[in-house]
Amino acid sequence: MPENTASMPFQPWLKKFSMHKSFLLLLGGLFSAALLSAQTKPITLEDVYKKGTFRGDFVPVVFDTTQADTELRLEGVNNEEGKPFGQPEATLASPTDRHLFLLRKGTESIYRRSSKSLIYLYDSVTRKLTRLAAEKVLHPSFSPDGSRIAYVMNNNLYVYEVATGNTRALTTDGVWNKIINGNCDWVYEEEFEFTQAYAWSPKGSFLAYYRFDESLVPEYNMTLYDNTYNKDYRYKYPKAGDANSVVQIRIHDFATGAVAKAQFSEGDVYIPRIKWTQQDSSLVVFWMNRHQNHLQLLQTSATTGTSKVLYEERNKYFVEINDDWQFLKNGKQLLMTSEQSGYRQLYLLEMESGKLTPLSRPDAEVTDINGVDEQKNQVFYTLAWPRPMDRNLYVSDLAGRKNAALTTDSAWHRVEFNADFTQFFDFRSTINEPNTVTVKKLTFNKKKGWSVQLVRTVSESTKLKTKMAEYGFGAAEFIRVPNTKGDTLNGWMLKPASFDPAKKYPVLFCNYGGPGSQQVANRWGAVSAWHQLMRQKGFILVSIDNTGTGYRGEAFKKKTYLQLGKFEIEDQIDAAIYLGKLPYVDKARIGHWGWSYGGFMSSLAITKGADVFRAAVAVAPVTSWRYYDNIYTERYMRTPQENAKGYDDNSPINFTNRIKGKYLIIHGTADDNVHFQNATQMISSLVKSNIDFESMYYPNKNHGISGSADNTTIHLWRNMTRWIEENLGTLK
Repeated sequence: MPENTASMPFQPWLKKFSMHKSFLLLLGGLFSAALLSAQTKPITLEDVYKKGTFRGDFVPVVFDTTQADTELRLEGVNNEEGKPFGQPEATLASPTDRHLFLLRKGTESIYRRSSKSLIYLYDSVTRKLTRLAAEKVLHPSFSPDGSRIAYVMNNNLYVYEVATGNTRALTTDGVWNKIINGNCDWVYEEEFEFTQAYAWSPKGSFLAYYRFDESLVPEYNMTLYDNTYNKDYRYKYPKAGDANSVVQIRIHDFATGAVAKAQFSEGDVYIPRIKWTQQDSSLVVFWMNRHQNHLQLLQTSATTGTSKVLYEERNKYFVEINDDWQFLKNGKQLLMTSEQSGYRQLYLLEMESGKLTPLSRPDAEVTDINGVDEQKNQVFYTLAWPRPMDRNLYVSDLAGRKNAALTTDSAWHRVEFNADFTQFFDFRSTINEPNTVTVKKLTFNKKKGWSVQLVRTVSESTKLKTKMAEYGFGAAEFIRVPNTKGDTLNGWMLKPASFDPAKKYPVLFCNYGGPGSQQVANRWGAVSAWHQLMRQKGFILVSIDNTGTGYRGEAFKKKTYLQLGKFEIEDQIDAAIYLGKLPYVDKARIGHWGWSYGGFMSSLAITKGADVFRAAVAVAPVTSWRYYDNIYTERYMRTPQENAKGYDDNSPINFTNRIKGKYLIIHGTADDNVHFQNATQMISSLVKSNIDFESMYYPNKNHGISGSADNTTIHLWRNMTRWIEENLGTLK
């Protein structure tokens, strides 16, 4: 999906929460007083993007503080060329032999989630190092019994036998831009959010894998500017309305060598997941229609490929796909989440009877399943509660009778459990307070219920808090803004240093706004060091989670269905008008900044919102959903053939003639996600409308437009920051 590195949720019942004032200041104690003190040092872009001045402490999750150092010692170990091997980029231990490890070297990124590396098998006893393939490969993994290693090379799936050292190809028909085995095509990797397209059965007797036939998928080409004549890069990218790969699921039986083909209704469909049950010969294939509003879980025989429907769900909009689905060890139950109640709720499915039992409260969204204690029949999960911007840890019994909150404050808790669920690391932060990391003990008494006790404090982010005080970080306020539809939008505001309510300040909206996203979050990092830098320069920073964003329930999130951009930009315009009436806001200097979907929003702000937004910066924007991939776009819009009006009525390309203010568009020429084409077509429309604008492009840069060694990151942020200063101005 199109997204930037900014944070990505809210809810109708938010009105019940005790926030009666328009602005809620989240401050407390001496630390907050320090934040309010006058700044002593100016924040620089070098502090933010080069020096790591405001980088927090890394806290490893280690429950036993006496645990021995398990780092591999590779001194004196040489590679196949006789040179020192050095430290690997990644290490994977054998599940059955504590002396065997898979090591990765020379890792190269491919797309967002994929990379390839040289792989080695290392025996820490004999200190023998064995390179498993001549080329770099993807997705190396041990089988559950440790006897085999699978990997993908040149679109084919290979298996290495640990005992014999023999390698064999399980597939041989892989061809670039045509057939892929064991690895995702581009659009599955991006939109279904996985890249390893194979899975071992629980005992390792079978290997199920995807086979993508990309033959009918249109090819997209990009120029890579690397020599006198440059280089043409082509890959398969299905835009909205275009043909997809034909997907098969094949299952290799190591005992017989036979390959079964999973049976399901083929045609224009998706297979967004495959998951093994606890039975070694039972695979579940997730089947979904192209509209993504009909999901079936097909329990499939590994030996014959025949299947039966285990679970089915339909939705008038679309069904969310995630990785919350897990089969319990008893082999009889499936833990899952669904929005069928109107909120993302936790359920337990009885596989034999099909009985579905809700486990979490029906008026709040589950954001994570943190663990299942099957011995005690308990599941631990995180809720967006008491407000959608908060995160708190909950526990429920698997009968759905009782649930309890294990953390209860207005904050953001991220937790990691130990193996027996008796302790957990609690990473607690708020929008203004960095992580306090503690270890807590968890006990249960039938009469008294759950008890949480502090074991030790691991980190209080002392160094970071000192830096924050030294550089005069300001405290953000949560705000609530009415729109013209009768909804209340959630936001945060960061006021300028030395704020004077008698003066008028320019406002910069920092917005993403895409489906299910969240920027208004009560966690550290929601307000960034760059926001603090702009605060020092005299700006009011604002972020508003518009209609379509997440954690306020299905109705709020899916209201944008078939018309992406319409309600979102109307909300941003409403918010700008509302804030423009505040006595300390200069309504003539309100701007909008965004990246990816946020760039789409910024482009709409300066076109459809021309009467309220005076300047906009759009980084790597979608400018027409006709140019974006089909899985993401059609999930919310259906195809252009079905919904041409929905595509065109909210495309900023079609409204450039409305622009009155300043516009800066930035893009990387090698953006494999949101193509550079979006910028060129927007610019063509700007020229046709005779609109002045400014642009920046970065050769050979992808969607993230980043780079430290070649100075790209700081160059981008320096020029963007300067442009905002020049076009929105400083304090009057």
